[in-house]
Amino acid sequence: MKNQLHLRALLSNFSVYSWSKNWWIAVILWFAFTLPAQASVILRIAIEKEVEQIKIGASSTAMVKNSYGRTLGKLTASNSYAAQAVLGEVSLDKWQSRLFWIEPTAKGYVYIGDRWFRGRTLIVSTGKGITAVNWVDLEEYLYSVVGGEMSSSWHEEALKAQAIAARTYALYKRKEQRNNPLYDLGDSSDSWQVYHGVSTESARTYSAVDQTAGQVLTYENQIILSAFHACSGGHTENVEDVWGNPLPYLRAVQDFDQNVRDCNWNTTLSSEEISARIPGVGNVKEIMIESLSPFRSVKTLRIVGDQGSKVLKGEEVRTILKLRSTRFTVNKDVNGNFVLRGLGFGHGLGMSQWGAYILAKNGFNHLQILGYYYKGVALTPIKAK
Repeated sequence: MKNQLHLRALLSNFSVYSWSKNWWIAVILWFAFTLPAQASVILRIAIEKEVEQIKIGASSTAMVKNSYGRTLGKLTASNSYAAQAVLGEVSLDKWQSRLFWIEPTAKGYVYIGDRWFRGRTLIVSTGKGITAVNWVDLEEYLYSVVGGEMSSSWHEEALKAQAIAARTYALYKRKEQRNNPLYDLGDSSDSWQVYHGVSTESARTYSAVDQTAGQVLTYENQIILSAFHACSGGHTENVEDVWGNPLPYLRAVQDFDQNVRDCNWNTTLSSEEISARIPGVGNVKEIMIESLSPFRSVKTLRIVGDQGSKVLKGEEVRTILKLRSTRFTVNKDVNGNFVLRGLGFGHGLGMSQWGAYILAKNGFNHLQILGYYYKGVALTPIKAK
């Protein structure tokens, strides 16, 4: 019932689109609506977005279907095909249409770009190029994500904590994207999670996912934003000091990863490099830390140049300057370059992956790890709808 309500909500908003230009949106929704009811959750992961050409294939014979599910033909196993944008449509082998489904037989894998994935592939023209979306079961998606986000050689309790955090994060982001008719998530760590298909799967990621199957973190019966990062450098942050809006479960805690080599970093930036990353300030003269969080991460940073200045706040500090973290000091060297020395890797919110590794090695189980990093949460099974 939940999927039906989700689809109806999307269809109710369809009037904002031009039918003549985006008819494929309603077709995709119609196709999903006619799928048989099932307990599993299917995620739509955008692998390639609005490009001119995408390599497509399958490990087994794959059925090529049109927007209504009618079979047009087959792709031969283990062959590469070029899906190309042609006059607002997709050209694939001998067919041309606004969209195609690629469905491997015998539980085969699909090939998109340069990687193999489980599930099936939707290839669609959006008017700005073609997009390939991997439709995959949530639990099978996690087989890859757990190995992409954390070394599969790590302690099983850390891997299980990662599986639950990643499952929760995926469903939270899916809900955020509910008005996106084409996909739920991307495949990178920029705004989503690392999803590289079967290349990051292993027996240990299967075990971690299977042992926690269907389990998510909730706060007051709502799925949480289960943010995680590589390492905090000794202390995680309160969410409002990074992303602006407070959340009761993303609270700062003392961490255990400050002595990890990957959590200590330094970088030297020239005035020219900073100017290129922050247009409009001209030749950079000074970098001034204006405010710190209670745990000494930079909240506001002023960049002063000979043509003006710019203030970076919260996560902007890290992303715009392309730094590992916002916990750093600034000095100048003899050549006038800016030397930044820091701790941490990532935004510093929620679970530290290195912290989880250290806790697991010291005998803490995955529930204790999650309860430490996410305050006041409950472990809740996904309800079959």
